[in-house]
Amino acid sequence: MANDAQADEAAALRALADAHSAVLWRYVVRLTGDQAGADDVVQETLLRAWRSPAILAQPPESTRAWMFTVARHLVIDEARSARKRHEFTTEELPERAERDKTDALFESLLIEEALASLSFDHRAVIVHAYYGGRGIAEVARELAIPEGTVKSRMHYGLRALRLALQEKGVTR
Repeated sequence: MANDAQADEAAALRALADAHSAVLWRYVVRLTGDQAGADDVVQETLLRAWRSPAILAQPPESTRAWMFTVARHLVIDEARSARKRHEFTTEELPERAERDKTDALFESLLIEEALASLSFDHRAVIVHAYYGGRGIAEVARELAIPEGTVKSRMHYGLRALRLALQEKGVTR
C-alpha cells in the first residue's frame, strides 16, 4: 500500500513537472537572464508544490498561477540576498583608511625652513618649548638662561617665525 502511495506521488510530481516546468523555466529565464539559475528556481518551485498537497489538488490553471507566483518570489529573494549583492562575511576587519600625509609633510618642511632662518638662540628656545614640550622654567634650566630671557626670545622668535612663514606664502 505504501509503495502505491509513493508511486502515485511520483507520478503526480512527474505530471506536474511535465505540465508546467518548460513554461515556468522560460518565465524565470526572462526574469533573470540566467539559464542555470532558472533550473534551480524551477526545481525549488516544483519541490514546494509537491510539499503542498492542496496545490496538487487544484485545477491546473490555479496550480500554474501559484507556481508562477512562487517562482517570482524566489527570484526576488535571490536578487535581494547577500550572495547576489556580493556581500561576504570575513574574519578580519578591513584596514582603516589613513589620511593623506602629503600636506603634513609639506607643512613640516616649511616650518623646518622657517626655523632655519631664525637665529640659534631663538630657534633653541622655540624647539625646546614646542617640540620638547617643556615649560618656561624647564627651558631656562636646560639652556642655563634666565626665565625672562626665555620669554623674550620666545616672543621675538615666534614673531620672526611667523614672518618667515608669511614670506613662504603661509597665511594661517
